[in-house]
Amino acid sequence: MLLFFTLGLLIHFVFFASIFDIYFTSPLVHGMTPQFTPLPPPARRLVLFVADGLRADTLYELDENGTSRAPFIRNIIMHEGSWGISHTRVPTESRPGHVALIAGFYEDVSAVAKGWKENPVEFDSLFNESKYTWSWGSPDILPMFAKGASGDHVYTYSYDAKREDFGAQDATKLDTWVFDNVKDFFRHARNNQSLFSKINEEKIVFFLHLLGIDTNGHAHRPSSRDYKDNIKKVDDGVKEIVSMFNHFYGNDGKTTFIFTSDHGMTDWGSHGAGHPSETLTPLVTWGAGINYPQRVSAQQFDDSFLKAGICYLQGILPVDYLNNTDLFKAESMFTNAVQILEQFKVKMTQKKEVTLPFLFTPFKLLSDSKQFNILRKARSYIKHRKFDEVVSLCKELIHLALKGLSYYHTYDRFFLGINVVIGFVGWISYASLLIIKSHSNLIKGVSKEVKKPSHLLPCSFVAIGILVAFFLLIQACPWTYYVYGLLPVPIWYAVLREFQVVQDLVTSLLTYPLSHFVGYLLVFTLGIEVLVLSFFYRYMLTAGLTAFAVWPFLTRLWTRAKVTSLSWAFFSVLLAVFPLMPVVGRKPDISLVMGAGLLVLLLSLCVVTSLMKRKDSFRKEELLVHLLQVLSTVLSMYVVYSTQSSLLRKQGLPLMNQVISWATLASSLFVPLLSSPAVFQRLFSILLSLMSTYLLLSTGYEAVFPLVLSCLMFVWINIEQETLQQSGVCCKQKLTSIQFSYNTDITQFRQLYLDDIRRAFFLVFFLVTAFFGTGNIASINSFDLASVYCFLTVFSPFMMGALMMWKILIPFVLVMCAFEAPFFFLQHFFFLVKDYGSWLDIGTSISHYVIVMSMTIFLVFLNGLAQLLTTKKLRLCGKPKSHFM
Repeated sequence: MLLFFTLGLLIHFVFFASIFDIYFTSPLVHGMTPQFTPLPPPARRLVLFVADGLRADTLYELDENGTSRAPFIRNIIMHEGSWGISHTRVPTESRPGHVALIAGFYEDVSAVAKGWKENPVEFDSLFNESKYTWSWGSPDILPMFAKGASGDHVYTYSYDAKREDFGAQDATKLDTWVFDNVKDFFRHARNNQSLFSKINEEKIVFFLHLLGIDTNGHAHRPSSRDYKDNIKKVDDGVKEIVSMFNHFYGNDGKTTFIFTSDHGMTDWGSHGAGHPSETLTPLVTWGAGINYPQRVSAQQFDDSFLKAGICYLQGILPVDYLNNTDLFKAESMFTNAVQILEQFKVKMTQKKEVTLPFLFTPFKLLSDSKQFNILRKARSYIKHRKFDEVVSLCKELIHLALKGLSYYHTYDRFFLGINVVIGFVGWISYASLLIIKSHSNLIKGVSKEVKKPSHLLPCSFVAIGILVAFFLLIQACPWTYYVYGLLPVPIWYAVLREFQVVQDLVTSLLTYPLSHFVGYLLVFTLGIEVLVLSFFYRYMLTAGLTAFAVWPFLTRLWTRAKVTSLSWAFFSVLLAVFPLMPVVGRKPDISLVMGAGLLVLLLSLCVVTSLMKRKDSFRKEELLVHLLQVLSTVLSMYVVYSTQSSLLRKQGLPLMNQVISWATLASSLFVPLLSSPAVFQRLFSILLSLMSTYLLLSTGYEAVFPLVLSCLMFVWINIEQETLQQSGVCCKQKLTSIQFSYNTDITQFRQLYLDDIRRAFFLVFFLVTAFFGTGNIASINSFDLASVYCFLTVFSPFMMGALMMWKILIPFVLVMCAFEAPFFFLQHFFFLVKDYGSWLDIGTSISHYVIVMSMTIFLVFLNGLAQLLTTKKLRLCGKPKSHFM
């Protein structure tokens, strides 16, 4: 059984990793021939201002007094340059946004597995193609465009990462630092002949990354005075820098200025998803080669474009912004089209070289003849000065080339997807057959003659494996393709070896009444659909929990255990409220966190008082542990309140609060091990410890969620005891008399029954509820950085991400620990949970696939953690303690 368990874990890891070969492969193309416009550029230098996290509406709208928050930018819009709204693509994060702005393409998705603080893949950028680039700003952004740049011509100046503090200081100082250092740089250049010569060259780029607005948005929300005042300070700084540039270069008219943002921000201070507040960013440009404002009588705005939240013309020259001759625009557009067409050609050649000729299917919309005809026609239009036709034709060519690039990039996706699905279905089939064979009575009484194994089956699968390997070899496929292609072969061989079990199972099922079989099938299908839909619509969890509330009243449980049934219904309905509420972070309310803490203290007082009356089983050592946990809860409440007050006064995170928070987190996993291994006491101790940490990570109503979930889990344990007593599997025992004890003796595993399917479904449903009950883990904007302010306020993406992930896992751990209780008095095999819906919509919901696969793999580790928390016992003293029943 250990071998089966290990094999299952390995297979799930392989299938999980397959997503990174199918969907997260680099779209970048190398080896193109450089293309250049034959006409000279209108500018000698570019100054790029990127106001990180700046929303378009907040910049463009007037304030409460009817004046602009950015009067200098407003003046540029009205009198000097071109402006508009740029549409960023999801994920609306700093790295993808800057890569799109500076490198001209969407973020390489393979970076998701390689980190994002530095450049994980090779790509060209505007900075690398410049003669020299000087950049100032955040240490998280600048290095990725300097690393890997050819030669020594990209210079970066960054402040210390500790300056990115969401609570200790005014975040506008990050932008002031940039402006001051740029001014110091040019003052120094006047006295340094070498530097002076460099900055007077052609093809020079100056990049100013302004992080203050983003930091203030996270810390105080975009509607705050801090966020809006920061916009005014940025506007003043841009005005000074522009004036300095014009003075330094003697108003030569050869400088182009661009002011924009990498992404916006939601009203609750987050970004990462596709809401218009995140995807709509300002774009203002002026100077050399830029059009002056165009007066129009009315402006049409297509709101349907906002719904997409994606600009598919990334990397295409915006000719409408240019102030130059029509010939220059046509030549530039033609060069742009040829550049993208070159990528298409290289991508097609690469795929053609590793595909058998009779299997290769070219992109039919852009054949060689069509490429030639479009290019020839475009050159003819330029010769006859039909420049508008050239621009239109080149846009058509770019559109086709981009579609072709996507076609060849996803060329192997269908093949890999089919292999993964076949392998996954095979593994589910094999695991199900093995469980039915070893742990069910469905095939008992079905007599079949045992046939001698035939050599035909293994020989056939060996031949299939050789053919698959040879097919992959002659196409020079990566080694991972061999794993995905060959893994289904032994899996399905194992399935077909159990063909006798399949026959017995079918024979056994045919003995059941058709109405019962159809009824069970419908209920099972409905349950699966509810689970799948809950990944897309959180309110489906409400529907499921409401149905759970009714369940005891449709069975004999109501007649045998009225109080337990009513408690089950009450907490199921109470928990069903959470999926209907807004996701965590949108409306922070510390008073709700304080309320949750008071509820925990009230529950603790009731439980401790009740246990103290049982002097035979509740010793002073356990009392001390529970009192320490109560004290920890009180300290957590104090830290949450004190930290928020300190941050509102902009005094930063108090050191003592930070120490208490980390100590609480560190102790939350081993303090429960000091409590009694009795089921009720151990689960209660785990709840107190984890709730102390959860309070520190909460900003609103979600603080109550684990408490309600745990109460429902306690009732669930009692419910399962009642059902087992009804079926005669075991006698009813008090939870205070049942002890967790680690036991892996497989001979004691009982047979599985239909009720076990319900228990498994309840477990999966409660885990999904724990995952999506207060938000959507698939989207980073479900979270608020304020959740981690009790632990740290200095920007640290990996540490903050780890803390947020632990917050997500706490409800998971509570559910798994509760499941351990039925496990011990059920004594049945804990098999791998099926991945409902993991590949039903894989093409459009990758994040859901990753969540389900991660859940399946992580359940193994969570099960081990739950066993550790529930079965192990630490002693405060060296002398062992006895527990009398």
